[in-house]
Amino acid sequence: MTEEVPMHLRGLSTRGRIRVTAVACATLVAGLLSAPAAGARPAPEPPLTTMSIKSPPGGANVRVLIFHGSAAAGDESPVVNAGIEAIERIGLSGPADQRFEVEATDDASVFTSGTRLGSYNAVVFLTGGGDVLDPEQEAGLEAYMEAGGGFLGVHDAARAEPYSDWFTGLIGARPATSSPTAVQRATVEVGDRRHPATGGLPLEWKRPDLWPNWVKNPSGEVHTVARVRESTYQPGTSANGADHPVSWCRDYDGGRSFYTGMGGTVSSYDETDFRTHLRGALLWTSRLVQADCKATITGNYKAERLTPANQPGQNDQIGEPHGLVTAPDGRVLYIGRGGADSSRPVITDWNNPDVGKGKGQIHVYDPATKKVTLAGELTVFGNKGGGDELVKVEEGLLGIELDPRFEQNGWVYLHYTPHSGVNRDTRMAERRVSRFTLDLATNRLDPGSEKVLLKWPVQVHSCCHAGGGLAWDSKGNLYIATGDNNSSGFSGGYSGNNPQPNFKGVSFADARRTAGNTHNLNGKILRIHPEPDGTYTLPAGNLFTGRETDEGGGKTRGEIYVMGVRNPARIFVDRTTDILYAGWVGPDAGEPSPVWGPAKYDTFAVITQASNRGWPYCMGNKQPYRDRNLPDPSQPLGWYDCDHPKNESPNNDGLVNLPPVTGNNIWYSPQGGAPDYPRDASGIPSYRQDQATYRLPWLKGGGQAAMNGPVYRYDAAGTSTAKWPAYWDGKWFVGDFYDADQPRNAVVMDPRTQGSGGLPVHSESLKRIVPVGNDGIKNLMDWKFGPDGALYVLDYGRGFFTSDAKSALWKVTYKGGGPTPTADGLARGAQ
Repeated sequence: MTEEVPMHLRGLSTRGRIRVTAVACATLVAGLLSAPAAGARPAPEPPLTTMSIKSPPGGANVRVLIFHGSAAAGDESPVVNAGIEAIERIGLSGPADQRFEVEATDDASVFTSGTRLGSYNAVVFLTGGGDVLDPEQEAGLEAYMEAGGGFLGVHDAARAEPYSDWFTGLIGARPATSSPTAVQRATVEVGDRRHPATGGLPLEWKRPDLWPNWVKNPSGEVHTVARVRESTYQPGTSANGADHPVSWCRDYDGGRSFYTGMGGTVSSYDETDFRTHLRGALLWTSRLVQADCKATITGNYKAERLTPANQPGQNDQIGEPHGLVTAPDGRVLYIGRGGADSSRPVITDWNNPDVGKGKGQIHVYDPATKKVTLAGELTVFGNKGGGDELVKVEEGLLGIELDPRFEQNGWVYLHYTPHSGVNRDTRMAERRVSRFTLDLATNRLDPGSEKVLLKWPVQVHSCCHAGGGLAWDSKGNLYIATGDNNSSGFSGGYSGNNPQPNFKGVSFADARRTAGNTHNLNGKILRIHPEPDGTYTLPAGNLFTGRETDEGGGKTRGEIYVMGVRNPARIFVDRTTDILYAGWVGPDAGEPSPVWGPAKYDTFAVITQASNRGWPYCMGNKQPYRDRNLPDPSQPLGWYDCDHPKNESPNNDGLVNLPPVTGNNIWYSPQGGAPDYPRDASGIPSYRQDQATYRLPWLKGGGQAAMNGPVYRYDAAGTSTAKWPAYWDGKWFVGDFYDADQPRNAVVMDPRTQGSGGLPVHSESLKRIVPVGNDGIKNLMDWKFGPDGALYVLDYGRGFFTSDAKSALWKVTYKGGGPTPTADGLARGAQ
């Protein structure tokens, strides 16, 4: 409703009208808004430079000013009228202690009255843009913000004050002149699930609007709460790409600023979700609620290298980095696979008993002393260096985990390939997962304490794909990631399914022998329940029981939870949900082939139940490879059936009929992220490069090596000053070994679709927070959050199969502070 203009606003309007909506509000009980004591003499109006944000007369109401002045002549825009009416409705709605008065004017002289402007909790710019303030008026707005004011800019507000650098900072970004001018329906990715402006919105918000492009992308300088997905509309020639912010906020110049690029149409203000968006923005800018608008601002993070370079000829600080785990008391344990520095000889001659011998090392970083202890070394097969497929090796010390009761028992689980288990004649070795005891007082590993839980054979004639990840769920089950123990060659870089090459009867180029075999522990994610005596039992719900038969014989292993993975070096279990997250490296084909199938796909998957993830039959979103078989593996046979895969390899000793393939959530090729193709009537993709659609444009290709990361869980009760903010809670970190154009992202999944291969609904880059480049974390090898909420990262270094001066443990901490305004700065007490 409209009321008579209050005395203190009479005379402000010279061209338009002032609209006032009054709302009865609760009395202020705390905060910066405080009325003068009854009977006190009114203070003189302060100069603009010392403006204070005051309460309205009587101290009972929270007030919002809408400014809709325009530099353009003519009638008022219908969008302005719709916006004013919507904000009036917002002010009248919701809980009584979150309502506010709304006043609207097109008279810019309000900004030169310190007392008057200071009586508003927030100012909304609902303007058509242009030079709407003279220098004195802009100085008044600056003084208002410096005094702790709130600002909300809507759509064309980003075109206001085009010559003001300060106003550009207040808004955050300027629209490109070639932004689209037509209303288009697009999908908004709502990445901030906590801010009141976005927390209640759909994960994927589909709506029509005008979508500005930005001259400069503000991400990293502002806190982006929502992005528009450019693949869902036509962004034009000035498109911003995969990271296209549309709404953001920041603490600015003493106050709070929120901007949304949406709201360019009259119909926007009739949308319930858009009004919800505006309402949350107004609650924060008006100091009615707290919110975090700092969480993604680059300058609020600090990346610190914790370990110096090794002393010459020693691995006193770090070995060849291969994995880390954090202890409850903050210690970080990290392993070196088995490569050595250049001063140590690499033995590749199989006639030498020491062929491939290396030292797998366990180091402990103690945050209390900031010192590193070399806790122990295992003699491993894993130091043959680089070179040809038949020379290099990826075995060694591959994974580390701590017992759930580590603080009491000191138990450490290691996944490794002992050198003592190598048969030089058959070129077979033994992989094992063992439990050791660490002396918690001295940080020394007792080599004589080993309890071997699980062991299985691997071929070591040809490289590669050892896997290595370990992780626990909340029920005490241990997950063990194993690579397919298969060559990268002999199949043209496509499916590793060439049955012919073998050494003394064991194929090394047929992943159907391993990853696609229900009776082989390689190319899997295993799940066991370790017992205190060093044995293990099998939990219910694995892919097989171990008792399945085919043609009268035992054909499965009950330890298998996931089959069909190629090289899963990094896995993570979110113990809040017990969901498994995994990533694995794909084959080497540089481009898709209509004859053989997809190019190399590196893969990430959310695994909610036991499943077959496809390799070497299918990849990505169930894209099949072509079969090949004797007598001539260079000739293609039929396409694999992802829904009814069969293992018809002569090297298979498991079931022929396999579980159906589950599509994966993230895959990327040398050409880009999540390539998809038209399919024929049988469901076979065309695999023609010119027909590809890239469903995840934030992913790039080229050299790639997937490094799965953690899901962050925010500890609200924790007192750590280093912990990452709650904004990141529940987000899944995915990355790549290489830093050039490869992912280092936090993604949001849709719980309804993630288990069946649904794509991420939102992704944002971490590269300015987890720094890239030669002096940053260039080759990401592992990353996990510690109990202090900081992110610990291993940088592999700059070579291969060795450690060098760049090999290091890093720590990335948050230093931006808590949500704003502070609890004692709220308009109505702590919310």
